[in-house]
Amino acid sequence: MSEWQYQIRINLCDESAEIARGNPQDLRLGPLPGILARRQATLTNQYAAFANYCAEAEKNGVEHYPLYKWTKATIDDPAKKTKYGLSFTIYVNGEEVYAKDIADALETELQPLVGKGMITSLAKHDTNPAHNPQPPAHLR
Repeated sequence: MSEWQYQIRINLCDESAEIARGNPQDLRLGPLPGILARRQATLTNQYAAFANYCAEAEKNGVEHYPLYKWTKATIDDPAKKTKYGLSFTIYVNGEEVYAKDIADALETELQPLVGKGMITSLAKHDTNPAHNPQPPAHLR
């Protein structure tokens, strides 16, 4: 068993991202909603997740949210708003990270859809801090 947990992220084309942000079960997303349903998975738009994190921090006190400054700078940057508006994290059973075998199964099922017009890229991330970006010093 791996000591790390994993997460699948996908980027969608502009049209599909707009649809998914409004209704991730929309049939115009082809096989994606069915794959997610079989895996008890849901899509969460990364820009929306970042904005929700900032709103929660502002409500509860930003001093309790170590990534607030970095996340706020990200959502305030128009280029990053566009970038993260196309990016989606896949949650499984309501969890944003999960066992490697679950991530591997999702990756295997989604990979054939990459580059076919809807999903432009797919990445599997782990919780190993050495593999994850850290906020710049001025945003800590």
